[in-house]
Amino acid sequence: MEGRLQPCLHLPLSQELLTDIVDKAKDWALMHGACMRSKTNFSTDSLNFAPFTLLPSAFPRKEFERAVALQPIVNELMHKVAHDHEFLEESLRNTIKVDEFTGRLYKLYETIRKEGYGQRLSLGLVRTDLMLETVCDCKPLNCQTLCCTPTQPYCCWKQVEFNTIASGFGWLGPASGLIHRYVLQELGHPEMLKNLPENTALQGLCNGMLEAWKIFGKKNAIILFVIENVTYNICDQRFHEYEIRKLNPEVRVIRRNLTEIGNSAKLGANKELIIDGDTVAVVYYRAGYEPGHYMSEREWDARLLIERSTAIKCPSIHYHLAGTKKVQQALAKPGSLERFLSDSKKIDAVRLIFTGLYSLDQDESGDAGVEKALLSPEKYVLKPQREGGGNNVYGEEIRAAMMTMKDSEERSAWILMDRIQPPVQANYIVRPGQPVSTPQDIVCELGIFGVVIGDDKTLQIIKYVGLMVSSKMWEE
Repeated sequence: MEGRLQPCLHLPLSQELLTDIVDKAKDWALMHGACMRSKTNFSTDSLNFAPFTLLPSAFPRKEFERAVALQPIVNELMHKVAHDHEFLEESLRNTIKVDEFTGRLYKLYETIRKEGYGQRLSLGLVRTDLMLETVCDCKPLNCQTLCCTPTQPYCCWKQVEFNTIASGFGWLGPASGLIHRYVLQELGHPEMLKNLPENTALQGLCNGMLEAWKIFGKKNAIILFVIENVTYNICDQRFHEYEIRKLNPEVRVIRRNLTEIGNSAKLGANKELIIDGDTVAVVYYRAGYEPGHYMSEREWDARLLIERSTAIKCPSIHYHLAGTKKVQQALAKPGSLERFLSDSKKIDAVRLIFTGLYSLDQDESGDAGVEKALLSPEKYVLKPQREGGGNNVYGEEIRAAMMTMKDSEERSAWILMDRIQPPVQANYIVRPGQPVSTPQDIVCELGIFGVVIGDDKTLQIIKYVGLMVSSKMWEE
């Protein structure tokens, strides 16, 4: 364990106080929509509160401010990457041969490129996920934190990933902050509220969709949410819909899965996307990022139809590809950032957040990556070209996976990344149906939301809009 951040309050809390505040926090979450549907006892008529930490997590203040300032730069970088065909082609050349899903996405992209884009503008509602690294070469920082004073681990951000599709928790992120404000007040510590950053992620993301709707320029046009067949994260999605209606009651939102779109959508005379008689101005994907969302050719046909249309996509197919892990690894190569950014300060700022990223292609550099994984698997994370979490491989399982595919083209579908060593902190984890008794050691990831609207020549909007913090149990 390289570093530890101290919790906001002295722990443990007395059992009486803990029981009381946990009960109150659970009720607050349920009554304010910080909820999800159960995966084990699914019903459209019931909700569980989403798991949360009882207390806010601590981050070094200067690093937090740096992460916020960095978001527009990363937005600019990824927007340019998405519009650089040669870079996407070269980065994904080997991956699309062996990863069927990424190959299908790339084939769709090639089809649209050859036909011509129905809509040149793209909407990016993106999220940069960062984790503090305690084993880094950066200079020691003033580690005054947002919630407390740590025992001075020297921390700097390293990027976990950049999300371009279905960047979730635009509501649950701010909602967790509201829970923490309530808890701190109930525990008699209102003086700590000033250290909780304002979080307008929901409003910022929804305003991004409304800006795109306005640019589309048809008053009666609608916004389409592309959803899974079964939605567990329903509050996070619905609160976006409700916020759009709150910000502009004239704009209507509909929800359809890819199968339903395949069955009912069509293109008008001018390539406008029409569903049930309504023209779609903006398509917001909360599905479509994993193979299971495409059960048949009908779903792929639906994705192609959307891409051919004049609707502004979030994301467009080239934005989707820009978010793959292989592209992230290609950007970490020497000289790659200079292709997209001309300001040396911006280049240095982005390069500082890159951790070690290694190709596993069947060439000399890929062989070196395989050797690293086999020699010290505990130092790395093995990542496929997938979004949505739960797909990464860790520890000794990396060695087993590499032994299976080290002589196969399959390895080109993966990348190897240095495993980040984040600072640990104690907190209470509150989960549905589970008792809360003792503080647990956790590590935290900071997600920074941004909005981008532009085409291959211009950027009309580029800004930071909010944040989310995710926590997981620390494992040595």
